[in-house]
Amino acid sequence: MEVTAAPSRLAGLRVEVVETSSLGDRSYLATDGRRAVVIDPQRDVDRIIALAGRLGTRITLILETHVHNDYVSGGLELARLTGAEYGIAAADDAPFTHRPLRDGDLLDVADGFRVRVVATPGHTFHHLSYVLESDGAPVGVFTGGSLLYGTTGRTDLLGEQHSEDLARHQHRSVRKLADLLPEGTQIWPTHGFGSFCSATQADGDSSTIGEQRSANPALSLAEQDFVDTTLAGLDAYPAYYAHMGTRNIAGPEPLDLRAPAEATPADLAERLRRGEWVIDLRSRKAYVDTHLAGTISLGLDGPMATWLGWMIDWGAPITLVGESSEQVADAQRELARIGIDHFAAAATGQPAELAADESQLVSTPTATFAELATALAGAPGELPSADVVLDVRTNNEWRASHVEGAVHIPLYELADRLPEIPAGSVWVHCGSGYRATAAASLLESAGRTAVVVDDAFAAAGPAGVPLVTAA
Repeated sequence: MEVTAAPSRLAGLRVEVVETSSLGDRSYLATDGRRAVVIDPQRDVDRIIALAGRLGTRITLILETHVHNDYVSGGLELARLTGAEYGIAAADDAPFTHRPLRDGDLLDVADGFRVRVVATPGHTFHHLSYVLESDGAPVGVFTGGSLLYGTTGRTDLLGEQHSEDLARHQHRSVRKLADLLPEGTQIWPTHGFGSFCSATQADGDSSTIGEQRSANPALSLAEQDFVDTTLAGLDAYPAYYAHMGTRNIAGPEPLDLRAPAEATPADLAERLRRGEWVIDLRSRKAYVDTHLAGTISLGLDGPMATWLGWMIDWGAPITLVGESSEQVADAQRELARIGIDHFAAAATGQPAELAADESQLVSTPTATFAELATALAGAPGELPSADVVLDVRTNNEWRASHVEGAVHIPLYELADRLPEIPAGSVWVHCGSGYRATAAASLLESAGRTAVVVDDAFAAAGPAGVPLVTAA
């Protein structure tokens, strides 16, 4: 369970943060010690229920800031389990039982404890923010995908044809909140902690309205300048987002975390032979040391669910391979958050235990950027030659700076673009090593020789790797 260690305590109210760091999102529980309101719960609501139990508070109200695009909501299931009222924007016209909310609505949670609804379109057309009030005075605001720390929610998730219009709404909505609320009002966003729902990377871990006046471009730039800057900075977002909104507005089904069927070594070998997605959940360090040929490295020590959901054909069979049943269960939970509920099978153990034949056991060479610089200079070494340098970072990362002469294919496009990579040994890098290891596993599955540059990209220039940097 991920809960921040230091809850906010404001005017007799306590706000707990439940983090889903793998997706870059936060959910919130606000309580006066007796009753609680929950904002933007993730699908695995057992975390929220356990938190409420520890605090001795009863959940009576659940609120969604918007129809989420980056995860399956747990709001409907939490309402079913607790009997709490479930509030979402009236304009979203959801088919399940809920309280339709509109701008200006006042929601009483307990005496002196209420929430004020504020329409803040921008991230979506019907987006709402919720002002937390104690004895009629605002103490904080749950901003969802509107006002984030140093940025705002992206405005292109409903289609590029709406992105400029929504960017204008976003600018006005953020200023609406800033004009409405005192300078010391706390800000509690849902996105902005690594989520691709954020227009740019958020800055900091907490903030107030006053602090955002100078730090947030929506409050420091004129509308047209904000629109131009926001639209120019948008990059691709995960393909699985296309499935989240429709699932959330229809009403997600209850979560099922029962263990998948167990795969034998022979089963794994057959699935690998068929070219299915067999995911190695161990750390990339363990993976490069030894793994089953054809498995894809997406360790639980990184954003496994985001990258798997982005790369697969939706509905493709997935087999999970971990060192333990706990790793498999953790992966199930992560993937359920983005609506991947069904698995072909799972297996646990070390690669030597899971191999049907010793010939399946392979390793992947790794290098630093200093070693890449040496290889590019033509110096002989024990590693394969650097015939191709492959950069699998995002478009924005590539534009900012990249290795001179490198081939650029973002990780989420690599499976479909493998034929574009020139012949020879491929040295693949990203920003730190996680995506590069996943890319190397795809390359090896296609019969290519790969070297993982397991190093921070910031080390490339100082190591002597020639770079092309944006002016």
